[in-house]
Amino acid sequence: MTSQQIALVLFGALAGGIVNGLTGFGTALTVLGIWLYAISPTVAATLVVLCSTVSQLQTLPMIWRSIRWNYALVFVVPGLLGVPIGTLLLPHIDPRLFKIGIGAFLVAYTSYVLARRVETKIASGGIAADCAIGFAGGVLGGLAGLSGVLLVVWTDVRGWTKEHRRGLIQIFNIAILMLALVSHVVAGLLTRQVALAAIAALPGTIGGAWIGGFIYRRIADRSYSRVIMILLFIAGIVLIATSR
Repeated sequence: MTSQQIALVLFGALAGGIVNGLTGFGTALTVLGIWLYAISPTVAATLVVLCSTVSQLQTLPMIWRSIRWNYALVFVVPGLLGVPIGTLLLPHIDPRLFKIGIGAFLVAYTSYVLARRVETKIASGGIAADCAIGFAGGVLGGLAGLSGVLLVVWTDVRGWTKEHRRGLIQIFNIAILMLALVSHVVAGLLTRQVALAAIAALPGTIGGAWIGGFIYRRIADRSYSRVIMILLFIAGIVLIATSR
């Protein structure tokens, strides 16, 4: 790797670590638009899974008591089934179309949330809908480390509190991303290029996650929700802009 590539990987990892430490998700959304200028999509996808796992485990003690296991397992079990499917799809997905699709969805939804005057809470769908969201999140996790995106949107639709949302999203991400990492290893995606990129990325990931966790402990419920939506909106714009 050149010095410019190392700098881009480190900078992306730091930004991704801060976002992940603050929100409990978002490494892939933050770093892909940066890392794809320095490393290949396949290397970036595996590196995202690795760095996401590290930052999630690092901040786990901070949110452990807020995890509601009866809710979490409804999402986690179907999510685990979706991970291998996402990993198998990875070599066959057009990165440009994938980024445009995810980016457009994020921009549309977050624009709606940030513009609305009254918060809505939808309870329809029950466990079946929760399982479907968990499964789809698992597929995205295996595909590109994007396991948290759908759960963020879904917990917003459900109107959950900051602690409830963070506990579910983080334990889901840990389960999905650890299985995704194993799947990437089994699929032969943990290459020498990934190892070299990880050496450059992990210091930024660890430092950024600490900073993000520090901010999370000091932010109010409503502010937390708005920060998440603003970050998702920016991520959507970046994904679309870098899809060319």
